[in-house]
Amino acid sequence: MQRIYEFLRKHPTWVDSFWAVVLLAASAVWIAADHSPSQAARAAAVPVSLALGAVVALRRTAPEKMLLLAIATGAAQLALNVEPPNPGDAAMLVIIYTCASNGARWSSRLALAAGLLATPIAMVRWPPHEEDSTIWTTLIQTFFLTVIFALSWVVGDRLRTRRAYYAQLEERAERLHREREAQSRAAVAAERARIARELHDVVAHNVSVMVVQADGAAYVLDVAPDQAKQALSTISSTGRQALAEMRRLLGLLRAGDDAGGEYVPQPGVDQLADLIDQVRGAGLPVRFEVAGDARPLSSGVELTAYRIVQEALTNVRKHGGDGASASVLLGFGDAALDLLIEDDGRGGRDGLYEQGGRDGLGQGLIGMRERIGMVGGTLDAGPRPEGGFRISAVLPLTAAGK
Repeated sequence: MQRIYEFLRKHPTWVDSFWAVVLLAASAVWIAADHSPSQAARAAAVPVSLALGAVVALRRTAPEKMLLLAIATGAAQLALNVEPPNPGDAAMLVIIYTCASNGARWSSRLALAAGLLATPIAMVRWPPHEEDSTIWTTLIQTFFLTVIFALSWVVGDRLRTRRAYYAQLEERAERLHREREAQSRAAVAAERARIARELHDVVAHNVSVMVVQADGAAYVLDVAPDQAKQALSTISSTGRQALAEMRRLLGLLRAGDDAGGEYVPQPGVDQLADLIDQVRGAGLPVRFEVAGDARPLSSGVELTAYRIVQEALTNVRKHGGDGASASVLLGFGDAALDLLIEDDGRGGRDGLYEQGGRDGLGQGLIGMRERIGMVGGTLDAGPRPEGGFRISAVLPLTAAGK
């Protein structure tokens, strides 16, 4: 049954042709019943009925042409005295509806005019023959038949308006989707540029350390070989770390590179306590725990951990609502640094974190994924079953590319 429906939906002309055949059959019965006043009118009813059948069969293929054919056929009926009611005249209702719903605007207006004039002209051409017919009964009959033609046009025009409204909604939804994709791409590009700037600063800081150590080693090379050796060792380790950070810069475009300026170390896990104290001072209760033994981390991992916690707590402050609280767990494992940030606010329930909220456009989570991916880590974020939001990140102790 579903296949039949799909076939008929994809081939509407077949459906129209079926109804055209039904209309022709009814017209044939009417002609055979000899309702025409003369043999010539009866003979003329045959091509008139065929033309009206063609109007129904091809109404969706060429509605404007079929409207003109229907009007010409109606004029031929008047001229050849093919007196109604011919069943084929129902084609006029069909083509008026079709032009109002699918035809060009001019054809819709022409169809309305033809529908309003058809009955009065027919009543003048063939006035009622009943003995009890009066001018008032004729006017009432004309009025109701005209209303039927007008209703067929109104139904078609309403369908056209409804279809245009839905098309406008679809176009608007598609435009919003494209705009959101563009905003997401812009957010990714902006976040990558920001990461590139920060990594650039980290590498520049390491290079500055290497330069200072090299100058010191050259100064004490002859008088204090042990100190020179220590300086060279520091240069070696710092250079490896800088090389790892530089590798992560590949593929990123650094926008807005500031000329000059002094390079300073970026924040890391040691500054998380200060960050959380600052958040607490802003009115958000935060529980902070550290598990495992702290160990040295690469600059990229340090910076990533700090920024993830900072972004997560910022989201809680933006979207958590009144009375929200958060917890931050920093866990040092054998090969990875685990971050777990949870809150009990309303952001997870309202979907604000995943959608970026009313002003974020999803850039927070996009930035987190980009940042964590840069150091070879993973991110898992989503609403908590009991309410609130949960962000879990795993960062390798040795950053990717080192």
